[in-house]
Amino acid sequence: MDSMTSVLGGRGSYPISAVIIAQDDEVRISAAIQSCRLFADEVVVIDGGSKDGTVQLSESLGCRVYVNPWPGYAKQREFGVERAVHDWVFLIDTDEVVSEELARDILERKPGLTDATVAFSLYRIGDFLGKWLDKGEYLVRLYNRKEYGIRNSLVHEMPEVSEERTVKLNGTLWHQGFRSINDHVARFNKYTDLEAQSAFASGKPFKLSHLLLRPPARFLQKYFVHGLFKKGISGFAVSIFWVMYEFMVGFKHYELHSSGKLSRHNAMGQADKENKGERSYVVQ
Repeated sequence: MDSMTSVLGGRGSYPISAVIIAQDDEVRISAAIQSCRLFADEVVVIDGGSKDGTVQLSESLGCRVYVNPWPGYAKQREFGVERAVHDWVFLIDTDEVVSEELARDILERKPGLTDATVAFSLYRIGDFLGKWLDKGEYLVRLYNRKEYGIRNSLVHEMPEVSEERTVKLNGTLWHQGFRSINDHVARFNKYTDLEAQSAFASGKPFKLSHLLLRPPARFLQKYFVHGLFKKGISGFAVSIFWVMYEFMVGFKHYELHSSGKLSRHNAMGQADKENKGERSYVVQ
């Protein structure tokens, strides 16, 4: 039993494994690990091949660390869940911190985790340009791995649990996701790639109406409905970034849709030629 397990073990009838997937984030991972100490009986860190001190720092804090070359979000998270000692799993990222209220709520619920079919969601709030945003989202992060698996998707990989089987936890998960504008743009570019690829792979058709309507609708939702107008320039910037996000997903989906149609057209043309006894030649 490692040092963190020995310190945390024995608290409650149903032990919990906290699982973190990490990649070059030694600056933030310590706070994420420490915030789980009150309720977690072990912390498992899955590192994708960090070049900084993420692995060494995690080990020094008593975590069990595994290095696994990055296979994608869903597969990496599932890799970590499989290596947890306990069936009740709490998922957390390196740039997230469990509030004291949330940690205590989880701790108090541990003796009553008798129903493996019940999962727990928490309220996550993000930051931007030094300000915490008022509007967050509920995410399922505490569940029993024997009952539920991780959704196998390119993006938004979370346990597959119906809302009817989900209980909301008290407290907040603070998401310290903002690093810089350049980093934000780079991550938006990556996430919109995954979003568009996921839509294309699932067979969703490209719709011009979505490209025209979703970006302004998203701005209205974020800026007015979610109240980001109260956050000054930070709230305006977040709303604009969501407009960019929707446009990028839409255009990338269109690009994939167009290239897919072209590929199918070329393949049909090639098959037609071969059916007619024709051959195509490539000039090298």
